[in-house]
Amino acid sequence: MTAVTVIGGGLAGSEAAWQLAERGLHVNLYEMRPQRSTGAHVSDQLAELVCSNSLGSKLHDRASGLLQAELTLFRSLLLDCARRTAVSAGGALAVDREGFSNLVTRILQTHPNLTIIRQEVTVLGPEPTIIATGPLTSVALSEQLGNLTGQAYLHFYDAISPIVKADSIDMDVAFSASRYGRGDQEEGDYINCPMNEAEYQRFVSAVRAAETIPLRNFEQDDPHFFEACVPIEQLAARGDNTLAYGPMRPVGLRDPRTGNRPHAVVQLRRDNTAGTLYNIVGFQTNMRWTEQRDVLRLIPGLEQAEFIRMGQMHRNTFINSPTLLLPTLQFRTRDNLFFAGQLTGIEGYLGNIATGLLAGVNMSRHLIGQSPLILPEVTMLGALCHYITHTEPKHFQPMKANFGILPELVNPVKNKQERYRAYVERGIDHLRESILHVRDRYLS
Repeated sequence: MTAVTVIGGGLAGSEAAWQLAERGLHVNLYEMRPQRSTGAHVSDQLAELVCSNSLGSKLHDRASGLLQAELTLFRSLLLDCARRTAVSAGGALAVDREGFSNLVTRILQTHPNLTIIRQEVTVLGPEPTIIATGPLTSVALSEQLGNLTGQAYLHFYDAISPIVKADSIDMDVAFSASRYGRGDQEEGDYINCPMNEAEYQRFVSAVRAAETIPLRNFEQDDPHFFEACVPIEQLAARGDNTLAYGPMRPVGLRDPRTGNRPHAVVQLRRDNTAGTLYNIVGFQTNMRWTEQRDVLRLIPGLEQAEFIRMGQMHRNTFINSPTLLLPTLQFRTRDNLFFAGQLTGIEGYLGNIATGLLAGVNMSRHLIGQSPLILPEVTMLGALCHYITHTEPKHFQPMKANFGILPELVNPVKNKQERYRAYVERGIDHLRESILHVRDRYLS
């Protein structure tokens, strides 16, 4: 049987390659790093996380919690690696990013059915192929995708948060706590920098006045942002209190120095197992790095902060999936071509992993003459795949896991938390039932 080509060694590509290799198929996994860098990655490891180190909430009444439960039933390699390299983060599944990518890389390198090829793919061949090149797809391959689809590819913009050395945070001002007391308080899941109203207004003014990095020529024509990753300077420009109701909301926290809830708060989340690095939660920014340091040091507790990584913005690419893909993640006009990951318009680490998994499973099924899976829409992965393949193409925008895309309950539940738990229970029950009929020994 012809080897399967998987293009892209990120979250989706790594998961897809593993699922195929485990099912006895030989896989050629192409990753262009380190031969060609993306500008956002800093290593040549597979499954490198370039934004947050959190895979979302583990709680059973959260959309990401449902998706994690689904991935568990599908025996996801990357979810297992995430749990094995997890750091304390309250109700969230956050990982030591270096430990996570190293573990994934070691496992894939040693699989007998898998060959990792460090080379950029610039031409699509006729062999069975999964394209999982992610938001930073190279120019050459983007041109190939444009030729394949017969239309210009779409793009949006994302921004990544700064990372701070833990020992440079002033803990006489900042305090360790998770919202509403969740998580391990002694371990300090989150470090919180409280602000009074005057400090907050000074910070907002500085953010608004800061100079940002100009967009490159090819970006200037369409400088729109995916709403879940809007840079703080864009939020600050929308109104005086936008940040206080967004990433700086103080709900569920009390400043131990005053006993009161702060006017605003900046949260930092553990970024590695050792607890030596913290990333600033929700603080994507495109401010110039010198000004960025000055502005961020206006945050109480970060006056002497040492930054390991500054925030930056980069271009993200995705295809118009409603016109191009089936819910199986197959290309509509070529049944041995699948897409996975952020390139499909599914956002979030878990979504990327999940689509890689489904593409790998379905490619395997296609090659042995079985029907590819279309997951129930009441599951989170099924709902995501339905969304990206059925929404209005003209207004298509990326989507991440959320309960709003699930079908309504047959028996409505008014209480929000109870309703969310009902969504989760329904999704898991349907997925278990579906798996029973698949008869795939690699599925739980």
